[in-house]
Amino acid sequence: MEPIYIIIEMIVKNIVVVMVLMGLVAYTTLLERKLLGYMQVRLGPNRVGYFGILQPIADGIKSFFKEDIIPNEADKTLYVIAPGICLFTALSMFAVIPFGSTITLFGREIKMVVADIDAGLLYVLALATLGEYGVVLGGWASGNKYGVLGSLRAAAQMISYEVALGLAVIGVIILAGSLRLTDIIAAQQVGSWFILKYPFGFVFYLIAGLAEINRTPFDMPESESELACGFNIEYSSMKFATFMIAEYAHMFVVAAVATTLFLGGWSGPFLPGPIWFLIKVFAIIFFFIWERGTFPRLRYDHIMHFGWKVLLPLTLLNVVVTALLVALGVL
Repeated sequence: MEPIYIIIEMIVKNIVVVMVLMGLVAYTTLLERKLLGYMQVRLGPNRVGYFGILQPIADGIKSFFKEDIIPNEADKTLYVIAPGICLFTALSMFAVIPFGSTITLFGREIKMVVADIDAGLLYVLALATLGEYGVVLGGWASGNKYGVLGSLRAAAQMISYEVALGLAVIGVIILAGSLRLTDIIAAQQVGSWFILKYPFGFVFYLIAGLAEINRTPFDMPESESELACGFNIEYSSMKFATFMIAEYAHMFVVAAVATTLFLGGWSGPFLPGPIWFLIKVFAIIFFFIWERGTFPRLRYDHIMHFGWKVLLPLTLLNVVVTALLVALGVL
């Protein structure tokens, strides 16, 4: 009977994580619109429900009932599955992220992580790469030249900044001696958070992470003023909404991984682990919203120059210095 309980536990964990994440994603859109409104001296959504609290629900209903159009020139199969690739990979990455310690329920000790695997960090990086295929395929399959340009930009940006992203987290692997995310959190509980030992790695991770999720100033795949909406120009209805949901879910993944690798994960005094985890995640998401309302979009050639000639050498140097300090026993 034990395997049955394990299967039920996995199913329940998956349902809970996906439902909670979808709720957080929906209301993070409202949070962002409100915060950007405050930063830009305007009100933001305030008509649907008190303080605009029902706006995400109204947006979801509107997306469901809008006309769904498939262009004649589109590759219909790839056009339809591209948004699903983005959303599936973003949700799948949460499978290995621990959001708490353990709880005892019905006499069973349950880990607050869907799948605690040895190569958890490698799994996240692999799926992050796979998620970009949805953006690339979506723009190319639309049969629109602006969409193709957005896809090409997405591919170039992914290649440029994913190398730096991988190098930015190598220092954490050196410090923790493991790719398992629960071991990385445990290593920070024994000593101190890795943001204190490896601060430049945290900064480089955030910069590369912003490029991975196509947030300003790295929103090259969309660039509304240049590409008339970019890779998703031909999408409408729930397909367009799926791309947006995937983008915000991916933003949560980047914030959750940063919390796990650099901020001690769910660890903290007094409050339960999941509460600390959400506090840290939303602190990083607030930074993402803040910088979106602050920085202008960079020029495309500047982004490529920064990725290859500035960020890549700096992350590589940072890894070498960190490995040297660990070998000498300083860290």
